[in-house]
Amino acid sequence: MEHTTQSFSSAPPNRRVKGPILLLGVVIVALFAGALGGAITTALLLRSDSAAAFSDAAAAASRGQLTLEENSAVIEVVKKVGPGVVTIVAAVDNPGGLGGATRPVSASGSGVVLDPRGFIVTNAHVVAGARSLDVVFADGRRQVAEIVGTDSPFTDIAVVKVSAKDLDTLPLGDSDALTPGQRVVAIGSALGDFRNTVTEGVISGLHRTWREGGIVLEDLIQTDAAINHGNSGGPLLNVHGEVVGINTAIVASGQGIGFAIPVNMAKGIISDLIKKGKVTRGWLGVGIQPLTKELAESFEMKDTKGALVNEVYPDSPAANAGIKPGDIIVRFNGKDVEDSRGLQVLVGAAGVGTMVTVDVVRDKKVYPINVKIGEMPGEENIAARSVEGKEDGLGLSVKDIAPDIKESLNIEEGAVVKSVREGSSADEGGILPGDIIVAVNQKKIPDAAEYKRVIATVKSGSTVSFLIRREGVTLYIAFKTRR
Repeated sequence: MEHTTQSFSSAPPNRRVKGPILLLGVVIVALFAGALGGAITTALLLRSDSAAAFSDAAAAASRGQLTLEENSAVIEVVKKVGPGVVTIVAAVDNPGGLGGATRPVSASGSGVVLDPRGFIVTNAHVVAGARSLDVVFADGRRQVAEIVGTDSPFTDIAVVKVSAKDLDTLPLGDSDALTPGQRVVAIGSALGDFRNTVTEGVISGLHRTWREGGIVLEDLIQTDAAINHGNSGGPLLNVHGEVVGINTAIVASGQGIGFAIPVNMAKGIISDLIKKGKVTRGWLGVGIQPLTKELAESFEMKDTKGALVNEVYPDSPAANAGIKPGDIIVRFNGKDVEDSRGLQVLVGAAGVGTMVTVDVVRDKKVYPINVKIGEMPGEENIAARSVEGKEDGLGLSVKDIAPDIKESLNIEEGAVVKSVREGSSADEGGILPGDIIVAVNQKKIPDAAEYKRVIATVKSGSTVSFLIRREGVTLYIAFKTRR
């Protein structure tokens, strides 16, 4: 043992321990390197997975797909509101058969249950001309419905009623709180065959105007959520499942351009239709026009915001309050007036009989004027209030033809159109400034005074025909007056 021990001890001390230590060190280093390498590899894999997940999320966002949270929100909205969205089936007459006979056909739209007593809101154009109406609920139940009232052509809102009670209703949101880019969901009977079709998108724009076939709808919500024929009357919802709009129109020549009636606009209309079967609108009693850049400069205004008063009807709320032609209305009951159309929306929504403050610019000073809002009369009553040379209820201002013009055109009778109010019945019907009115409803028009007498007999909501001369050509133009 001693020899052995000495043999070990006979070697230099460093040489005795260096081999085992180095070997152990190599083993430890190798193990550590392996562990560290594994950790690094794992970390890299985790980072790679996170990067891939982030990349996938970014790619999904770029493709317009919903994130998991957003998708869950949409699913919850659909579950929550689905039972309150219905299909409206209208039986209407369609020309066909021998001798011009009509045959009944079905046209479909959508509707929103807003009152548990059986009141359902939809579009006026969905129920227009219906011989009968049926409402089909999400669970397949079908009930006969009756039209309570419509607000055509002003807002395209209609209310129908079924006998069922204790219906699932949809909550109403605040359309004034909407902002472009906000996510929304549309539900409806796409193409009439695909009930409760769900589409999602964003608010593309606000305060839009849509025109087609002589109908003008203003102050609409624009969305890229797909809206197809059959979706009309269905809800546009926010991510909380609240109705913020009633889907109403699309631009057929475009993609992703649909429109909805703001629910804040619809609330009062729906209430009026349920209570009275018609809508009572506020009336100020002024003729207005846009404030162009040139007009703004002439009135020494800093910008073109506001509505220029070009006429005040006798015995109207505006006349009684002291509003005058030449006044520029810049605020209505605390709200800024952006333009003439904006003023029309504000006045129409004001309650009849309420006192409002109208701020006008007159002689470069701002005057607040208190006005008691009246009820909007029919167009024939507005026309009767007009005087020669002033704008009438159809939106026309006419005057006698000057003698030299008569001679140059080789005509003896007629009244020439001075101006046409943008968005009026006449404007949508196609009447242009410079047109010479020869007859109205087959009655000859020798001068502006006779035109006034004839137009005063035209009833609101009726179709009126004009015979006019335009650039040497004589043609008929017919359009429907507004109620």
